[in-house]
Amino acid sequence: MAYKLKTKSAAAKRYKRTKNDKFIRRPAYKGHILEKKSQKRKRNLRRKHVVFSGDARCIRIMLPNK
Repeated sequence: MAYKLKTKSAAAKRYKRTKNDKFIRRPAYKGHILEKKSQKRKRNLRRKHVVFSGDARCIRIMLPNK
């Protein structure tokens, strides 16, 4: 009998799985201290980023059912 694995709720809030079985995340440096950052830099931080494949292995373990 295989045990059911629990999803790490913190990871579920931060990562979403794409159709091609990759993970997307929000970029860093967008949380606070936005006044000194240029408009172009903040605009580019709006986009979602694909998680690096080495990190995706760890995320896959944290999100077994997603």
